[in-house]
Amino acid sequence: MENVAKIERILDDDLPDFCREYFVGISTGTTTLTRLNYAYDIRTFFNYLTKKVYRLKGKSTKEITPADIEALSAYEIEAYLNYVEIYKDDNGNLIRNGARGKSRKLAAIRSLTRYFEKKQLIRHNPTSTVDTPKLREKEIIRLESDEMGALLDVVDTGDGLSSRQQKYQENTRVRDLAIVSLLLGTGIRVSELVGIDLDDVNFKDMSFVVTRKGGARVILYFSEEVAGYLYDYYGMRIADKTLKNEPALFLSLQKRRITTRAVENIVKKYSLIATPLKHITPHKLRSTFGTQLYRNTGDIYVVADVLGHKDVNTTKRHYAAITEDIRRSASTKVRLYSDKPTESDAATPEKE
Repeated sequence: MENVAKIERILDDDLPDFCREYFVGISTGTTTLTRLNYAYDIRTFFNYLTKKVYRLKGKSTKEITPADIEALSAYEIEAYLNYVEIYKDDNGNLIRNGARGKSRKLAAIRSLTRYFEKKQLIRHNPTSTVDTPKLREKEIIRLESDEMGALLDVVDTGDGLSSRQQKYQENTRVRDLAIVSLLLGTGIRVSELVGIDLDDVNFKDMSFVVTRKGGARVILYFSEEVAGYLYDYYGMRIADKTLKNEPALFLSLQKRRITTRAVENIVKKYSLIATPLKHITPHKLRSTFGTQLYRNTGDIYVVADVLGHKDVNTTKRHYAAITEDIRRSASTKVRLYSDKPTESDAATPEKE
C-alpha cells in the first residue's frame, strides 16, 4: 500500500498522464516495488530530458509527450547513461551509478518504450540500438558447511557478542535461530520470510507457504533440523494470547511483523562473529542454500524450481559454480573400457 501510494504521488506530481497507462499495463506482471523503482528511474530520466536536451528545455516533466520520447536518438539515451554515472539530485546529493545502476535505469526506459511500441503509441523505439552496460561478474560469497554450523552456534550461545548484545539476545535467541535456520535451510528470500503468517506453516508435513516475486503463492518444505528450531519459536509465538489479531509469524520486540531491515541486521550481527572475513547478508544465505543443494543433487533444474527462478540461466550463473570436488568426481564418470574392472569394482565381491 505504501509503494502504491508513492507511485500515485509521482504520477500526479512529476510524470505525464500517458505514463499512468503504462503503470496500469505492467501491474499484473510486476511487484509494487519494481514499479516504484521504475517510477523513480523514469522521473530521473524525464528530469534529465527537460534540462539537458535542447528541444525539450523549458518543458516540465508533466508536459513530455510520446512523440518527444519517439524522437529521441540512441545517442541522447547513451548521453543520459553517461550523465547518471555521477550527478546531483534535486536536493544537491551526489548520486553515483556503476554498471548495474545504469543497467537498471536503461531497463526502466526500455520497459516504457517497449510497452508503448507494443500498443502502437510510438513506432520507433529509441532504446533498440542502445547497448546494455557490461556487467562484471561479482564473486559469489557463500558459507561452507562448517561455517553454517558456526553461524548457528553463535546465534544459539551468543558467544562473541558484547554484554549489551547478549542481554538483547536472551529475548531473541529462539526467534533468531528460527529465522537463520529457515533462511539457510530453505533458501527463501528475506522478503518471503517476513511475509510468512502463522497460518502458512504446517508441521504435519513440514511445509510452509511463501509469496514469491510477482505474487505467486507456493508451498515449500523444511527439514527436520529446521523444524526443531521453527517449532520452538512457533510454540512461544502462539502462546502469547495478546497477539490474537497479529497474523505475522516473525515479530519484532515491538510485537509487530519484523521488517527486512531487521532481518538483515540480525544476520549481520551474528555473521560478523562467525565469519568476520565474509560480508554475509540474507541473500548470501540463499546463495549458500542454492550451492549446497546443487552440490548434493547435481540437478540445476531442481535448484531453480526450489529457489523460484523463472529462468534457469539465472540459477546457472549464480549457484552452479563448479568446485574442485565436482571436477574430481567428473573424472570417474567416463570409463575407457566398459568391461575392465576399476579398483573400486575389484574391491567389491561379485554377486552370485
